[in-house]
Amino acid sequence: MIDEHTRSDEIGFTFDGHAVRTKPGVSLLQAWLGAGLPLTENVGCMGQGVCGACRVLVRRVGERLAGTALACETTAEAGMQVAFVDHFPARRPHAYDLHALTDSWTAIEQIDAVFPEAKHCRHCSGCDRACPKGIEVQRMVNLAAGGQADAAAALFDHCVLCNLCVAACPEHIDPAHLGQFVRRMTAASTLRPSDLVTRLHEIAAGTQVIDFDAAGANPPVSAAGADGAVADTRGGAR
Repeated sequence: MIDEHTRSDEIGFTFDGHAVRTKPGVSLLQAWLGAGLPLTENVGCMGQGVCGACRVLVRRVGERLAGTALACETTAEAGMQVAFVDHFPARRPHAYDLHALTDSWTAIEQIDAVFPEAKHCRHCSGCDRACPKGIEVQRMVNLAAGGQADAAAALFDHCVLCNLCVAACPEHIDPAHLGQFVRRMTAASTLRPSDLVTRLHEIAAGTQVIDFDAAGANPPVSAAGADGAVADTRGGAR
């Protein structure tokens, strides 16, 4: 006879050393709570803290290595081994004044001043593999290091600040905090697109190639009269 703890329609797996049984299709977080186990982490979706705090390591049957995930959006599977992951704070504080982020002309200098380690990216893709939201973290870091704050910020719209990329980075770049920084910078300064700023810097440095024969570079001479007056669209002069 099958009792309520060994129902045939349930699956079993290990979560932080506890043998847990639950129905198929249930998230890891729901299975943990359903087993009567207490939450010791601040889980945002439960009204206790911030989103991304339910980070876990997961190893499925047949897999040699464990992967990172969020317990709230990962479905429990039979034989799975799961463990909560401790919080990974930034290695050092990144102090900056939000009111000073409004000048996009100095975006490159501001990013380099606050996150000088960003340009030391090894391109190992560890941050990409660690991100449970599938964000192109490494690309964001590289864009930010190049002063492309807008493009970098756009990649981090779905970041939940779980800090798993922070734990994965061998150069201690703290990608999640860098992503938050460029998002704040973009919100504070939206008048000059980053590609325009880059082009203006190239022109100022004399590195921008100007094609005088490009389409539209030479307006028709007839647009102005002999005396310099601009031709009126209605046929007159003004």
